[in-house]
Amino acid sequence: MSSGDGPDDEAVILSPYGDDVEPTESSACPLHESGADPRYLTGQRIERVLASWHIHDAEEPSGPLDIWFVDSTGTYIHVTTGSDWCLIVETAAPFPDYDMAEWGRVVVAPITGETPFANHVGKIVRSVREERELNTGRIALEVMFESGGVRCESWSGELRLASIPHRC
Repeated sequence: MSSGDGPDDEAVILSPYGDDVEPTESSACPLHESGADPRYLTGQRIERVLASWHIHDAEEPSGPLDIWFVDSTGTYIHVTTGSDWCLIVETAAPFPDYDMAEWGRVVVAPITGETPFANHVGKIVRSVREERELNTGRIALEVMFESGGVRCESWSGELRLASIPHRC
């Protein structure tokens, strides 16, 4: 789906040393394999973003635990963390809400203003960039839009999202 207009149209996979490398079988997560190719998102319009949140008693929801991008073709791209602290990117529909008894609930809902993706719904993905570690596989994914981007990363097994300012 790349337009071929420039280097930002291709996903870049970085070695732990910062050198550009081609994806290899050894850079896949040992437990979850390589999953979906996030380069699929390049050129796609993100129509909706859903997220799962852990809700317990009167506490503020924690998370998001998972993110799902829904593109203009209706394809779901799921981003979450693995038990080995990798970042999983796969094609999968959202799961239903579930109850964890005294530990609360996990609820899946469309995002509003609570994640950095809120400003990019309805926008076209211009590029994606992955970061991998040799023994873990993918640990971060940057999704860039014309107006800026969002970094998704696995940090100690938790999904972290951060805004990336617009780059000229």
